[in-house]
Amino acid sequence: MKFLFDSDTWQEIYGSIRKNKMRTAITIVGVLWGIFLLVVLLGAARGMENGFNKLFGNFATNSVFVWTQSTDTPFKGFQEGRRFSLTMNDIDVLKSEYSDEIKLLAPRNQTNNLIIKDFKSGNFQVSGDYPILDQIQKKQLLYGRFLNGNDILTTAKVAVISEDMYKQLFDKDEFPIGQYIKINAIGYQVIGVYKPSNTIDFDGDCAYIPFTTFKKVYNTANKVDWMMITANEGTNIEQMEKDVLLTLKGLHKVHPEDERAFGSVNLGKEIGKITGFLTGMQFLTWFVGIATLVAGVFAIGNILLITVKERTKEIGIRRALGATPKSIRQQIILESVFLTTIAGMLGIVFGAFVLFLIDLAFGQGEDAALINPTVNIPIILVAFVTLIVLGTLIGLIPAHIATVVKPIEALREE
Repeated sequence: MKFLFDSDTWQEIYGSIRKNKMRTAITIVGVLWGIFLLVVLLGAARGMENGFNKLFGNFATNSVFVWTQSTDTPFKGFQEGRRFSLTMNDIDVLKSEYSDEIKLLAPRNQTNNLIIKDFKSGNFQVSGDYPILDQIQKKQLLYGRFLNGNDILTTAKVAVISEDMYKQLFDKDEFPIGQYIKINAIGYQVIGVYKPSNTIDFDGDCAYIPFTTFKKVYNTANKVDWMMITANEGTNIEQMEKDVLLTLKGLHKVHPEDERAFGSVNLGKEIGKITGFLTGMQFLTWFVGIATLVAGVFAIGNILLITVKERTKEIGIRRALGATPKSIRQQIILESVFLTTIAGMLGIVFGAFVLFLIDLAFGQGEDAALINPTVNIPIILVAFVTLIVLGTLIGLIPAHIATVVKPIEALREE
């Protein structure tokens, strides 16, 4: 390893680089561009993934939403266009038949109503729900609590309202918890205030009241407007959706091939498409980055081959003066490693700087498209070490060529 600390070795490398400044610069840029692309593309892909995760926030992404519409096929004496509703019996059957597949199931009823607080009022959505809703779509509470089991059992007249509702109905700095609002002319005690999600939110500004209270006040009997189903981990969400819809068709005497009777949104399926896109993008990023890296390393090999050719006579003189093939080989390999190292470090630094600019331009604010576009340090280290290894290997070719030329033949080279 002494040759690494030999000043003569580094002086010769410096002289070779200085003599071919333009060629050396082009070589370095070729390798730099490869690792630069790898860092920037991987960082951008991570930023997109972070933005995607933020979009869904605390929402249970392996969920299916189901509601009824109208039939499009006559069946068992019923005419086309029949309208019907989901029921609590449907909920019980699904919980029983799909106990292994279904993790959470939330029946929901909703309507719009005038909500009044003293002399202030506004039209808002009112939703009858079970506490389980908070597990499917986590609420960010600013004050108080969400609905609980006791509220359901006692058909309590309590409500959880949104931040905007609180600002519109209450005086500034007025503490909302324990205060009363009127919904459909009936008094409800405010037990919680939540901040609507900046990501996916199917309710928006909504007053949540116990499902049993909604049923009693609005006389909905056994009716359910729609349901939210979350699958257990490992469950095939698409197959579960098909099975659930087929079961519901049987319960409501709907033709098995009726495509209009039930509406559904499979959030897990849609998310799968996006994650598939992100996976494909990451694969493409690695492919493009590595291909560019390899191309840059081969460029270094070609440059060194030309350099060896130009220095044939010089190498012959060194050999005649007693330089060993090993020392010449080491110098050329060291030159290759030096160039790849410099190019790699510059590529990483420039890539990090560009990711910083991308974060400033697209990663700030509520509507950020690329959030925290970064690359894990282990990935950078692996890419950098791979670059050094490739630089070493590619340097073996011109190093071997330089040592196989006989001194007498090298001295005759013009």
